[in-house]
Amino acid sequence: MSTQYILVQIIGFIGTGLFFISYQFKNNKNLFRVQLFSYLFYTVHFILLGAVTGGISYMINAFRSLCLGSNWKFGQKKAMCVILCVAQILTLYFTWSGWLSILPVVANIAATIGGYTHNARKVRIAGMFINSP
Repeated sequence: MSTQYILVQIIGFIGTGLFFISYQFKNNKNLFRVQLFSYLFYTVHFILLGAVTGGISYMINAFRSLCLGSNWKFGQKKAMCVILCVAQILTLYFTWSGWLSILPVVANIAATIGGYTHNARKVRIAGMFINSP
């Protein structure tokens, strides 16, 4: 294995670690704030691997976490949920590289919908069982 490949995998593991740590917070805002950093690591990870759909999709997730972890009122409304889901679908359309491209997008849409329920249990179920790293 090359050093570059190992570095890329370490970046992915850091994202995974942050994702799991985020579930230690009882407050949803703090969960989303930690996940913001997790998604930034995942974005770099996927882009370095050449998985463009995953990389852009996780940029959208980072923005989602920014919206849900902040006090920006519009960012927490259902309209933003729709905007983010449409952005995921557009990402799939413009970066299509085969049927595997669907997987991150479907998982991220499910996590987006779960997040916008603002229900701690649904947020965690969608994150851990549907959009798990």
